[in-house]
Amino acid sequence: MSVTATVSETLYPGYAQTFTVEKVLFEIKTEHQHLQIIETPFMGRVMLLDGVVQTTERDEFIYHEMMVHVPLFAHPNPKRVLIIGGGDGGILREVLKHKNVEHVTQVEIDGSVIDMCKEYFPNHSAGAYDDPRATIVIADGKEFVAQCQDTFDVIIADSTDPIGPAEVLFTADFYKDEKTCLNPGGIMVAQNGVPFMQGQEVTNTFQRLSKLYRDASFYVSPVPTYIGGLMALAWASDDASLRQQSADVIQQRIDRAGFPTRFYNADVHVAAFALPNYIRALMV
Repeated sequence: MSVTATVSETLYPGYAQTFTVEKVLFEIKTEHQHLQIIETPFMGRVMLLDGVVQTTERDEFIYHEMMVHVPLFAHPNPKRVLIIGGGDGGILREVLKHKNVEHVTQVEIDGSVIDMCKEYFPNHSAGAYDDPRATIVIADGKEFVAQCQDTFDVIIADSTDPIGPAEVLFTADFYKDEKTCLNPGGIMVAQNGVPFMQGQEVTNTFQRLSKLYRDASFYVSPVPTYIGGLMALAWASDDASLRQQSADVIQQRIDRAGFPTRFYNADVHVAAFALPNYIRALMV
């Protein structure tokens, strides 16, 4: 009788999701983290960092479209974008679909993640790293924003969970430095975990952002491999109207942009800001 190899995610004690492993494509202990790339029969290729799922071939489009198109279509004319993290290239790919974006700076702490994802997840970046509008900086995101002299219309923090190297990207000091990089009327969004499983992250982030911005909130999206229900994406701006635009306004911008999406649309955009009561209760 053959034994099927499996890998279980280790993010939550006492609760896990398990993947059947057809093949281990790559595995290395980098300077910063333990990186694994596996082939699975259902989700395609899956990347794990320190035992925690980061991205899969099958459902990455949901996360990347919602992280990018919500702020970029909410902003009336985003020209400069800063990405913190996002080494798999999916965020950069979606940002560069917006032709009005003139320049993107991506700051990734671990260059080996970019290299591995170009090889093993080529459709994530889909050539985005070769776009002349993109500048890639291999550096610590917290140190970058603390020293950065440039400013941006939209900042997207695509970090891992607040453990290990990414922990500093959830601190009050990071959010404060990040805001100094944001142009007036700008928008900052950030990965903020699954509130049903990681409720304290929502509370901590809300408390920190609400002290810095006139409008601090969240929007949500279901991403199958980020288990536990809706994923929360932090939203912060000094212009509260940007979070309250109609589907008609968003649709006009989508029509002008002229590219297709698989998950995101104008109705999803508006609905994403409607928060369930259990998430609202965490915003204290």
